[in-house]
Amino acid sequence: MHDFLLEIGLEEMPAHVVTPTLQQLKEKTENFLAEAGISYATINSFATPRRLALQILGLPEKQEDTQEEAKGPAKKIAQDDKGNWTKAALGFARGQGAAPEDLFFKELNGVEYVYVNKYNIGKKTADVLLNLKGIVENLNFPVTMHWANHDFTYIRPVHWVVALLDEEVLPLEIFEIPAGNVSRGHRFLGKDTTVVNPESYEESLLAQFVIVDPSARKEMIRQQIAKFAKDNSWQIVLDEDLLEEVNNLVEYPTAFVGNFSKKYLEVPQEVLVTSMKEHQRYFDVRDADGKLLPHFIAVRNGNSEKIANVQKGNEKVLTARLEDAEFFYQEDLKLSIDHCVEKLKNVTFHEKIGSVYEKMSRVHVLAEKIGARIGLDDTQLADLARASDIYKFDLVTNMVGEFPELQGVMGEIYAQKQGEDAAVATAIREHYLPSSAEGELPETSVGAVLAVADKLDSLLTFFNVDLAPTSSNDPYALRRQAYGVIRILANEKWSLSIPELLSEAVEIYNQDVDTFGLEFRDDQQLLFTFVKGRLRQLFAGENIRYDVIEAIVNGQHEDLNKMLSAARLLKKHLSDDNFKSAVEALTRVINLGKKAMDLAELKVNPDLFENNSERTLYDAVEDLKKQFPDLTLEEQYEKLAGLQDLIENYFAETMVMSDDVAIKKNRLTQLKEIADLTFVIGSLELLNVK
Repeated sequence: MHDFLLEIGLEEMPAHVVTPTLQQLKEKTENFLAEAGISYATINSFATPRRLALQILGLPEKQEDTQEEAKGPAKKIAQDDKGNWTKAALGFARGQGAAPEDLFFKELNGVEYVYVNKYNIGKKTADVLLNLKGIVENLNFPVTMHWANHDFTYIRPVHWVVALLDEEVLPLEIFEIPAGNVSRGHRFLGKDTTVVNPESYEESLLAQFVIVDPSARKEMIRQQIAKFAKDNSWQIVLDEDLLEEVNNLVEYPTAFVGNFSKKYLEVPQEVLVTSMKEHQRYFDVRDADGKLLPHFIAVRNGNSEKIANVQKGNEKVLTARLEDAEFFYQEDLKLSIDHCVEKLKNVTFHEKIGSVYEKMSRVHVLAEKIGARIGLDDTQLADLARASDIYKFDLVTNMVGEFPELQGVMGEIYAQKQGEDAAVATAIREHYLPSSAEGELPETSVGAVLAVADKLDSLLTFFNVDLAPTSSNDPYALRRQAYGVIRILANEKWSLSIPELLSEAVEIYNQDVDTFGLEFRDDQQLLFTFVKGRLRQLFAGENIRYDVIEAIVNGQHEDLNKMLSAARLLKKHLSDDNFKSAVEALTRVINLGKKAMDLAELKVNPDLFENNSERTLYDAVEDLKKQFPDLTLEEQYEKLAGLQDLIENYFAETMVMSDDVAIKKNRLTQLKEIADLTFVIGSLELLNVK
């Protein structure tokens, strides 16, 4: 058995690229080896900012020899009337490296074809591994760059390649760089090192101050920080995203403690944490009660030599940022909310849509309508009205100008400082939620309504100016915003007709274009279809079957929460003994009911019935129609499924498409009434029950 090492040495990669690139390299290599028929014991993957590496252990000497039957032309083409091989057959044999006497016939789907046993001698593993060049050179990156005078691009320039099969250098060339057995150590502490064989890779690089195993580096950082916490009775909660980023910035991590003046603790802690985490990649330090302390933990890319100088340098940089933050904070406290809101008239939301002030005016209308529909009390409605009038004011503050990621957060803080009700201040922060696909949701009703209204306005306005997302481009994150609306409505269990809500709002907007900034189209069906489409993402997360998703998304519901309930209902009943037969019966009704779409004005006339099954089904449906509005969704489904026997009897005794036009229309109308009831669940005819 043989071992193989491949290392690609580069300029420092962006931290966020390192882990996904390593995963991509490993997965593509695994697929490559599987397709090539090369077995192995294990693949170990390594990465630092300056290198990507794979260690493949337990490789065979060569591919296994294989035998397969190669299929040629049909017998009538392969032989002439006298049984002689034709040119087609002889050409087939020659192409497979076989002699005519090796050909034989086999029947396939009632037709005889000529075949030959094809023997493939396995290639040497060393020769197969040379094709890894294509894997490495064609990795996908969010951005790429040229270097020197080369035509090719990559995430960063490649400077060295190591490719070892046991102790032999594999003649692999990547980006015109021939592979060798020499790797490079830490940029400042190490030097070039010869890797003797794949198994000595980690040890060789460790001697040059490079820890190539990301998990080992991360554990070092954890332990170093844990020791600081224990020695000082500190509480240091490791942000996993920050830890991952820091880990991918260093090759040899050494954590150290830095300090800053206590006076900066007067600045809101959100600002301090953002300054440390987002801008400097520091971990914040707290006491046992969770109170922020004037210390930070940073991680150096190197050892502990002259760490005091590194500490002072980092403290100096952070102090400069905190000095700015303190100044911005004090200046912002001098601003009134009304002054900031007035300035939003001159802040553009989007050049085709208008100002942020106009957006807030529209959101006020939407929020008011949503609040009334879901039953907010008078106090909540008053808080919602105030919040919707001012909720973007912090966009023009100094602090948000310097730290855009604090929008909403600073709005809440400043609103509290200026005496706004707590519910108003909280809603200002919560309207940005969820800030990611699966991020946290608003906790207050006022905040949730404002978040829905703000997101719906973004969707409405961008669609109105023809800036809807395409299959490959969504620059305004409208998919995420639509998904956010769905998650909030589902979490709050609010029943809301989006088309009806938008239609009412648009009518108000179009009566005063000067105030609301845009004239809107009346038809918002395209937008609602887009929002409904985001339900697929939510349903997929709940392992709801594909045909159930299609039945719900393509149904006639306008209430997203009811659509979610219907999907969960169908998922629950999929395993029922009578599910298949009930759906088949209702589907037959639905398909025939579609033929009565132009008979909407007609009513069922019992006098035209010709058998008892028509009367029995009619009576049952009339009774169900009276009960239906007061039934739960579960009860509605059970009642509809319970019509199965009556429907089957009906079809057994009744010819729906009667020659008598009046009777045919009456029967189609009767079936349409049942079909209309099923739409409360979804388009059941799209369910796969075969």
